[in-house]
Amino acid sequence: MQPIISATDVGKTFRQLKRLPGLGGALKSLVSRDYTEIRAVNGVSFAIQPGEAVGYLGPNGAGKSTMIKMMTGILTPSAGTLSVLGREPHANRVANARQIGVVFGQRSQLWWDLPVRDSFSLNRHIYDIPEPRFAANLAYLTKMLDMGAYLDRPVRQLSLGQRMRAEIALSLLHEPKILFLDEPTIGLDVVAKDAVRKFLAEVNRERGTTIILTTHDLVDIEEICPRLIMVDDGQLLFDGELQHLRTTLGSRRRLKLEFATDPGPIPLTTATLASDEGAAKHYLLEDESISLIDILNEVGRGHGLKDVKLEEPDIEEVIRTFYQNKTRLADAAP
Repeated sequence: MQPIISATDVGKTFRQLKRLPGLGGALKSLVSRDYTEIRAVNGVSFAIQPGEAVGYLGPNGAGKSTMIKMMTGILTPSAGTLSVLGREPHANRVANARQIGVVFGQRSQLWWDLPVRDSFSLNRHIYDIPEPRFAANLAYLTKMLDMGAYLDRPVRQLSLGQRMRAEIALSLLHEPKILFLDEPTIGLDVVAKDAVRKFLAEVNRERGTTIILTTHDLVDIEEICPRLIMVDDGQLLFDGELQHLRTTLGSRRRLKLEFATDPGPIPLTTATLASDEGAAKHYLLEDESISLIDILNEVGRGHGLKDVKLEEPDIEEVIRTFYQNKTRLADAAP
């Protein structure tokens, strides 16, 4: 299958004027301009298939937003080749705009003083969406994002969560093939984040919309994106599934065994004891292949086992461990 997005050795370099301190430095800059080159993206390659949901992760300054801007045609790559929907994004910006949706968490596409419905109507004319298709999409998005109560209110009167739902709906009215999301849940409360995550997962699953998501909220990734692309200093470090990353790091699942009374020491060959609280014993499981049935068989009967809790490693712990060991682990990427 032809990738919907393809990047080969893509790079982006910015020139920044050197500014010297003091009045003398300012005068010198008038007659002699020196520049430094900053590599925001450095030789990044990946391919994304139609219908995938991909998290694009990295610390601040890693080049995430720069790559998003190149994929949407806002910026031109300095090196390499980049193809979105079979076209060069910067050279075919208008054509691609009809088939992509973009949401920047800190920039609004809605008209501040107009009702939400008017912004949607304006977008219908910009994208030349047929009236029946527009009405059907608006009804679907209104229901899924629970926007009915504020469609006729000015955007300036909306909460941040309501406004972000409207931003996402606006970007999907023309049924784009690709949805680019840059920090879509930034600043949202727990309820609003949960609604946005569930909706995006639904759009990806039911409508086959390809999603590219950058975020610092790793729960977004866990609930929406099975695949991760991880970068740092503008370079690609990892490209693969979250589950593969967990396996690469030696997935440390946590096991809690709770007994009616303290049964004394219960050593397990399938797990390592982390702490003993008497009636509650905590273990770490290094081996991904060990199942809960294996553990229960080893514990056996007669200990008064009351409850069992098995937890996967927290995604934040997985990502943090990756960046702490990025040089060694990047070689293990598939």
